[in-house]
Amino acid sequence: MQPEFLALSIVILLFSVIVHEVMHGLVALKFGDHTAEKAGRLTLNPIPHIDPIGTILLPALILIPAMLAGTAPGPLLAWAKPVPVNPLNFSNLRKGELFVSAAGVLSNFGLAIFCAILFHILNALPFVFPALIGKLLYFGVRINLFLGIFNLFPIPPLDGSKVLLSQLPYKLAKEYQKLERYGFFLLIMLVFIFPAPLFLSLNFFVNLFSNLLGFM
Repeated sequence: MQPEFLALSIVILLFSVIVHEVMHGLVALKFGDHTAEKAGRLTLNPIPHIDPIGTILLPALILIPAMLAGTAPGPLLAWAKPVPVNPLNFSNLRKGELFVSAAGVLSNFGLAIFCAILFHILNALPFVFPALIGKLLYFGVRINLFLGIFNLFPIPPLDGSKVLLSQLPYKLAKEYQKLERYGFFLLIMLVFIFPAPLFLSLNFFVNLFSNLLGFM
């Protein structure tokens, strides 16, 4: 991957994970919880959102070996520091937990669809637009699909686990919550020790949705 394209992908990745977290906070605010607002997290300024592992270490462990080997990096995965949310402040607890949990994933899918539509509009114009813009939109589609699908995995602390938790009956939800103490370690093990099943499944679904959006 050329340096300018690599830089673009990193910028898009950081922007996408920040939008993901901000949307959690905005939807929580809509349901009456001001926790993220008071913590100064409803901003696109990257500084308050940086997570040492998810924003710095994980992308570095994916990018640096690829750069040293002179090959294209694998799927760029990252996350920002989780936005603080207090469900006890929600005007509707069950609906609030569902919508707040789903907001980040939906924001990534929304960004992917927006980039795809803009690409096709530009492609239909009677002049050739710069290749850099095309790559920017291509990365916008692919990276946001990766983030959206990855976050749907039902492993705490990913959003998929919270969506599932919000819909489970009370007794099952209490049992499922016990997984939270091990969730982060399961996630790290999946990403770093057993990456093949993770990335194969991610690639399958990203390619599937990319094709639906008109990208090969």
